[in-house]
Amino acid sequence: MRKLPAEVVASALAATTIFTPSHLPPWAIFIAWAGTFAAGGPKPEVLKKIWTTMPIGTVFAFLIVMGFKFAGQHLQGAALIAAQCAILFTLNGTMMLLGRLPLFSFVPGMFFGFASYFGTLFGNFGPMPGDPLIALAATMLMNALGPIFAWLTAHFGAHHHAEPTETLPSAKEAVR
Repeated sequence: MRKLPAEVVASALAATTIFTPSHLPPWAIFIAWAGTFAAGGPKPEVLKKIWTTMPIGTVFAFLIVMGFKFAGQHLQGAALIAAQCAILFTLNGTMMLLGRLPLFSFVPGMFFGFASYFGTLFGNFGPMPGDPLIALAATMLMNALGPIFAWLTAHFGAHHHAEPTETLPSAKEAVR
């Protein structure tokens, strides 16, 4: 079977995101889709590590938002800023510390989920814009679709492979 160019497959898949229901964040698919290819492509080991780590980032972003909300209800001024710094430092550090565990070692995947959550919440996406818990669910759902789109792109699309270019001499060879 002859495959379509990957650009055609990817563009057709991207067009399907126009029909995303309930004002879900389609760009969260794109972040996870691109992240899957950046991590090595939609191979089983990559899919496992990206699907394992993206929700961690999403949950930690949610916890930061909730911590900031709690602090904002009880503090103000310099005390609020100090509390926000402590919340962010502690939760972000804890999230990244999880990357020391082999199962969670793909820390960039955590940040795909992390960034997607903030974009969803503060971009007022989801069926209930501005709701932190709904943003959590919407982000996880849409991020989970990204690696599927990457797999579909790789499975049905033929990637263009550039011709090898002539390499330049190394610095030692150039000096001779």
